[in-house]
Amino acid sequence: MEDFDAISLGVLWDRLIAIANETVETLVRTSFSSIVRENYDLACVLFDGDGNLLAQGSFGQPVFIGTGPQTLRHMLARFPAETLEPGDVIFTNDAWKGTGHLWDVNVMSPVFRDGRIAGYVLSISHLPDIGGRGISAENAEIYEEGLQVPICKLVCAGKPNEELIELIRANVRVNEQVIGDIMANVTCTQVGARLMLELMEEYGLTDLEPLSRGIIRQSEQAMRAQIRAIPDGTYTHSFKVEAFAEPVTLACRVVVSGDRLHVDFTGTSSQLRAGINVPLCYTRAMTAYAIKCLILPDVPNNEGSVNPVELTAPEGCILNAQLPAATGARLLVGHFVVPLIFGAMAQALPDAVQANPGMMNALNMVGTGPDGRPFSTLFFASGALGAMKGQDGLSATPAPASMMTMPAETWETLTGVTMVERHLRPDSGGAGEWRGGLGQRIVLRNDTASPVHIAILGSRTDYPAQGFHGGQSGGKRYFEINGKTVHPKGRYQLSTGDVLTINDAGGGGYGNPENRDPAKLSHDVAEGFVSPEGAARDYGRDNLSVAAE
Repeated sequence: MEDFDAISLGVLWDRLIAIANETVETLVRTSFSSIVRENYDLACVLFDGDGNLLAQGSFGQPVFIGTGPQTLRHMLARFPAETLEPGDVIFTNDAWKGTGHLWDVNVMSPVFRDGRIAGYVLSISHLPDIGGRGISAENAEIYEEGLQVPICKLVCAGKPNEELIELIRANVRVNEQVIGDIMANVTCTQVGARLMLELMEEYGLTDLEPLSRGIIRQSEQAMRAQIRAIPDGTYTHSFKVEAFAEPVTLACRVVVSGDRLHVDFTGTSSQLRAGINVPLCYTRAMTAYAIKCLILPDVPNNEGSVNPVELTAPEGCILNAQLPAATGARLLVGHFVVPLIFGAMAQALPDAVQANPGMMNALNMVGTGPDGRPFSTLFFASGALGAMKGQDGLSATPAPASMMTMPAETWETLTGVTMVERHLRPDSGGAGEWRGGLGQRIVLRNDTASPVHIAILGSRTDYPAQGFHGGQSGGKRYFEINGKTVHPKGRYQLSTGDVLTINDAGGGGYGNPENRDPAKLSHDVAEGFVSPEGAARDYGRDNLSVAAE
């Protein structure tokens, strides 16, 4: 079949997405760690025989979907297609050729049909540990952060590389979970490969190139049409982000010219001797995600939707960090690429942009669980989404990552750390005609018999989520141990009975707060989202009249 009509193309595209979804669910069902099983810190993507991105799972981390095509290109440069055999599985956690830090593994299986490669399946997931000092913003060099595995064959013609597996096992904490998760990635890519072959056999496809050309062409045409609708021009934005002694500056210039769009990060601060540096692969992924969210959110991601977007960043800046930079906590800077670009495009697309989010944060926790077994895992928490025209921001929702919430029952069983309370923070959503989402308050207590070591990965403590077009900023984030405020990027020990409190950031508001619908504000007060005092202070409304409306 050399060409496809629109209906056939739509059906086959949906089938590819269904295959990617089944690959995701296989990874989740066979994984050993809570990070994959409960938090879905993963992605699975399908490629054609030329290495072009075809489809992604409906649930996957945006940054992984963005780095995946770059990783595959690096893998094929190391192992060209003609050197691969059926049963090969390629593996790496290289921070610059993978996802930006060592904790994410990239596992790829080629899809062979009639003796030639017809496609590739790539899965990515975050491991519970990779050795070293663990994830921390305080690490100074990547050599502190754990085991680096260059692009290599994890499985060669169906035979596992036992020496590599034993090397990884000997260098990590909770090695049963680590090796189990790696093998779950292998399993899911093989399932994805089998399903791709079944699809090809069902439709009589000798290869995927005609289908790929149709999908990519359609998406690229749609993306270029949307870019052409943006007024030509140069749009700029910059802001500061918390670091350590001094903040760092992030800056971008977006140039729109016809059907092409170029993002330049000149003016961004230099990389640091700290774990918050961002390799360019991660910056590129966040850039593509931000642009797609703004102008073409409804079309599934593929090669065509990113082709019109170009990027440059000065070598050695914090968004294009170079070896031996530590990158474990790259989310603390890299996630800000999205609101940075949104801020620039607010000048061109005022009705499409979203006010700044409160961002997610994470805790790296290492200790001994109630069953006496060691644990090493992440606790994800989230601020809130910013508001946009016509819509309040969602509360306690991560952005631009999309991890799922850890159930309290699973967390407590795994770690012995009790979740004492969890609720929304009143008045933390930025006031506006459309209100920013609320942050949350989470209280964790170490109820184990031994210390728990934590590294906090938090932002939005000095610079809250900005509102747009007259909307106010959201509430700031802060962390407390036993009632005392602590550094949001520090390492700490929780002794038995110690209490950690996370106060997450709210999202920015959109539009003048004085224009908020009185019925909506009344509902906010009645539900406890906005206090009567907050209604008077931030919205200029009398407490009693608001409560009675």
